[in-house]
Amino acid sequence: MRPALAVWLVLNLLGGTGAQDMCGDPPAAPSHSVSAPQLSPEERLSPHMPESLRCDACHAIAFQIEEQLRKAEGKVGKKALKESDYMEVLERTCSQDWESYGVLELDGEKRLSGPGLPTQQPLSVMVSGGPWPNRLSKLCHGSVGERGEAQIYGAHRRGPAALRQLLCHGDKGPCTGRKDRPDPPKAPQSEL
Repeated sequence: MRPALAVWLVLNLLGGTGAQDMCGDPPAAPSHSVSAPQLSPEERLSPHMPESLRCDACHAIAFQIEEQLRKAEGKVGKKALKESDYMEVLERTCSQDWESYGVLELDGEKRLSGPGLPTQQPLSVMVSGGPWPNRLSKLCHGSVGERGEAQIYGAHRRGPAALRQLLCHGDKGPCTGRKDRPDPPKAPQSEL
């Protein structure tokens, strides 16, 4: 009886009544369509950061300054840096390539995206490169020039929140009066 059952099973499988037909086709994977954000002429062509993205840009700059100063302090055992050292770190930070930043659209609103900035949507298209790195560099140099290296380093020594407050939320800061956008996550602290 067993050989007959085996022959019947083989013939059914060869005849097209295999497991796939018995169970149906596997479910199709859901498809998602995401398009790149539509940029206005100002967003595409202006050498300046668009007003609507300045708060995000400020948070990105504060994050990068905090990270680079923290790394420099880590090399000297968490001691305060000399003036010449923190000035060099700030210059190097503002002159970096900024290529990891770009713009994306979240819930119909254009937002800057990159390290130190919140990302709230797992599936989105980010437009990076182009004018964004140069805009961030110019904005960083402008912030350092306006606030001064010593004041920025003093705020850094008080913590990431103090630095963000000085650069982004203080007098004339690009985020002043904006409570609709959450603050980005704090920079991760390295373990020693």
